[in-house]
Amino acid sequence: MEIQYKNLKIFGPAVMKVKIPDEITKKLNDYIDEVVKDEGKSKNLNLGESLAGDVTQEFFLENDFAKSCGWLDFIANCTKIFIELNEGKKIKNFNLMRSWVVRQFQNEYNPVHWHSGHISGAGFLKLPETFGKHTQDKQNKQYHGGKLELIHGTRQFLSESVFKITPEVGDFYLFPHYMMHTVYPFKSTKEERRSISFNAKVDDEAFNVY
Repeated sequence: MEIQYKNLKIFGPAVMKVKIPDEITKKLNDYIDEVVKDEGKSKNLNLGESLAGDVTQEFFLENDFAKSCGWLDFIANCTKIFIELNEGKKIKNFNLMRSWVVRQFQNEYNPVHWHSGHISGAGFLKLPETFGKHTQDKQNKQYHGGKLELIHGTRQFLSESVFKITPEVGDFYLFPHYMMHTVYPFKSTKEERRSISFNAKVDDEAFNVY
């Protein structure tokens, strides 16, 4: 007997995966490299005290640069598509609250946390050649070092509560602000795991489902 089926994902928050254009990725990385070299600018843009991560560096992306490099338009357009796909509403306003960069190295991590605003996102600009492997031989166990994990609800029958994301340069994920997430520490490399995130608000009419 042939069983015809269509898997319906009808409960739980939506997540949208997009690709950052190569041109914008390069501009962002060039900008970040300049900030890292400029001690005064790094200090002025520092966000280490206000963000959750135990990482080498977290700093604010200047609004003027976000606009000039195309980053602002990119995430605004992605958000418009994301909301229209899932809510059937066309938003008129996209208010970027903040976009920031996280520079993470071996043994560093971001604990479980969530964001403010209405819409958030996280993606990858630069990655180590390898994130390492298990300390012991665990051939049947997946290594999660360096991965981004999205968390919602609890594990139930036919319902997962986590979504593990293996980073790829240029991949970017949009999700509702309340979506809990974490980044695992990684080993065996001195190279940088560089990510970018944002928080934004949209039309209250779109956000308020009631």
